[in-house]
Amino acid sequence: MTRVPAAALERRAWARVQRLVLVAAAVAAACASPKVGDRPPNVVILLADDLGWRDVGYHGGNIPTPSIDRLAVEGVRLERFYTAPMCSPTRAGLLTGRYPLRFGMMRSVITPWSRYGLPASEKTLGEMLGEAGYTRRAMVGKWHLGHASREFHPLRQGFTHFYGHFNGALGYFSHLCLGELDWHRDFEASHDEGYTTDLVAREAVRHVEAAAAADETFFLYVAFNAPHRPFAAKPEDLEKYEEREGPRRTYAAMVDSLDQAIGRILGALDTTHVAARTLVLFASDNGADQPGDNRPLRGEKSTVYEGAIRVPAVVRWPEGIRGGREVDALTGYIDVYPTLKRIAGLTGPDPNPLDGQDMLDVLRGEVGAPRRAWFSMFARSEREQVALTRKPWKLIVQGPSVLERGALRSARIALYDVWDDPGERKDVAASHPETVRDLFVVLRTFRAQQVPGVGAFQDGHEGFEAPPDWEEED
Repeated sequence: MTRVPAAALERRAWARVQRLVLVAAAVAAACASPKVGDRPPNVVILLADDLGWRDVGYHGGNIPTPSIDRLAVEGVRLERFYTAPMCSPTRAGLLTGRYPLRFGMMRSVITPWSRYGLPASEKTLGEMLGEAGYTRRAMVGKWHLGHASREFHPLRQGFTHFYGHFNGALGYFSHLCLGELDWHRDFEASHDEGYTTDLVAREAVRHVEAAAAADETFFLYVAFNAPHRPFAAKPEDLEKYEEREGPRRTYAAMVDSLDQAIGRILGALDTTHVAARTLVLFASDNGADQPGDNRPLRGEKSTVYEGAIRVPAVVRWPEGIRGGREVDALTGYIDVYPTLKRIAGLTGPDPNPLDGQDMLDVLRGEVGAPRRAWFSMFARSEREQVALTRKPWKLIVQGPSVLERGALRSARIALYDVWDDPGERKDVAASHPETVRDLFVVLRTFRAQQVPGVGAFQDGHEGFEAPPDWEEED
């Protein structure tokens, strides 16, 4: 049998998706009658958790994702959208527009036993959009930015409503983390029963409907915990994938359920007639680990290879950005804040310097990709993985801190042309020593800005007991 290249499979899948979705999109558009005004758009951010590059239909995946594919047809596909290699840093950078190393949150995740969280000195999307007149600002789903103190709570970080959980790796049916209930409505424990993906979607739909009924501009940040471990799916979704075996079957059912939930939220935007004036951003917080599929990219979550940090992403805003296109410019999680700031009509200075860039003109196709460097990092104990991407190159350094004397000689160094070699198969460091040295200097400059904060994964684990209902300290 002739093997078909992955790129060809993606092109075929995309053509198939376009044919299937265009009819549905036309029907939805015909039914909508958006109110057009001078106020900024509603904003909905849909964040998947550990979703692989090839686990969406429009990238050639074998799990049906018609709702995500609909966004890809109607919106702008961000084919070089980057995140951090793991959960908490991506969320921190998304909400602040800053590399999380600036406030101690780039090395690793917020563990259940961590005392650290997003500092109050950081201005979040919720706070910024509140200044712009967004009266309803809801955070629904997985927070993962601190829970030891109430100062880290979403309601203290610019949101007017919170429904979801503080930690990662939550039980999908039990809502337990380390044996204690981690499910909350605002400051109180919630005993709602059900599959978390469904509960998150239900709450998001409520927020859309309530805001539309009141004719209020809203911000809705929906951070699903799917398809992150522990793997658990509803029986009716598992039945669809009986031909698959092991964890991949459950994973497929979880992605299917995630897509259904996204479909319900998009449906609420349609039925309330606010879809045209609502900006929707869909992305994953990082790449998948097993049994997710990041092909043809290399690596998985908790590395700095493309499979960990380059994720499926789409932005749709019918009134503001012409859809049906693809953008190959390097964009990412830290660009969300400055782009939305401009869209919201704010021009004043921020209390902290932003690392992200306003990408609205790039998304509209009015300007080309900016020349920029992109920094990625992950650390386990004292060993670090750091990477710097600057078109067309990507330098990866693995070993002790790059700030140590002699690090360029002692560390494991690799250089890839990721524009021509997105699978990072051919290391060309030996044939480009000057490029390696130049990028290494820039990499060290980035790394030197890391401040103390989140430590090694096991720090604080010994003797830790989860508080009842994960109640925070005042």
